[in-house]
Amino acid sequence: MTIAFTICSVNYLAQARTLGDSLRRTNPNVRYFIGLVDRLDDVTFEPGYEPDYPLVEVHTIGISGFAEMCDRYNITELNTAVKPFFFSYFFEKYPEADKVIYFDPDIIVYQPLTRLLHHLDKHEAVLTPHLCTPIEDRKTPNELHHLNTGIYNLGFCAFRRSEAIVNYIKWWEEKLRYECLIALCDGLFVDQHWMDFLPLFVENTYVEKHRGHNAAYWNLHERYFSKQGQEYIVNEEESLVFFHYSGYDPRKPELISKYQDRFAFGERPDLVALFAFYHEQLVQNGNEYYRQFPCRYIKPAKIYKYVRVRKALTAPLRKLAEVLDTY
Repeated sequence: MTIAFTICSVNYLAQARTLGDSLRRTNPNVRYFIGLVDRLDDVTFEPGYEPDYPLVEVHTIGISGFAEMCDRYNITELNTAVKPFFFSYFFEKYPEADKVIYFDPDIIVYQPLTRLLHHLDKHEAVLTPHLCTPIEDRKTPNELHHLNTGIYNLGFCAFRRSEAIVNYIKWWEEKLRYECLIALCDGLFVDQHWMDFLPLFVENTYVEKHRGHNAAYWNLHERYFSKQGQEYIVNEEESLVFFHYSGYDPRKPELISKYQDRFAFGERPDLVALFAFYHEQLVQNGNEYYRQFPCRYIKPAKIYKYVRVRKALTAPLRKLAEVLDTY
């Protein structure tokens, strides 16, 4: 059995539902869950807004020291810090699951995950790099940003059950318990740099460079899209398997992503239909409705402290910090 899951707070449930709908269309045999970094104790969804996917509230999965993690982290850090704990939960709760896949909620899956599952039959883990070819300008993001935020994008990762993977996840949990920070001067960008060790610690790791996997604003310089019938094609040769709409805001549909300044829709008409479809799906799945819910785990004092620290950054570091919600 294969499990796929995402992680979000209530305010991002439109994205999580959209991801689930895409998996249901393309991969009906994959069981999908939403890991919720929030609480539903006093939440009653209006008719039509109750997600029809299982919601697993983070306080139910048995994270030791979780209250302290909530005090330690901002919303982005907390949502990423619990990722390995959810992997452990699914492997332990569902012994019949031999493969567990994580997707960020702002992803749409367009094709069956045939290639990915084939890789997991042979390998214990699959990662995708941010980019596969050099960038020829100094716009955002470039290679320097990726050196600061990680070679691999942790909006996606996939594991096959094995002793080596279980051990790696336990190690990852302990790192993220205290060191899942947006602290660029300390070499930390949430969970991502810790994954740089995976190919070293688990040698049977596959780095997926197929251009149809985890296409996103950070690799648009090497990926162009066309449509053949009902299928999107990348670079006229590879099927688009999943697209990561990181930084897209349906309230500002004229922007590809608030975290990049390399491309606009006028320069990239190949992207217009892809983003129009995503915008439509978010609207249908209640984006405006869910955005009104504040996360129960984020305290106003923590938000103030975070904003104050951000303002104190020097200009170059502030530029890098603008990618804090990117992944």
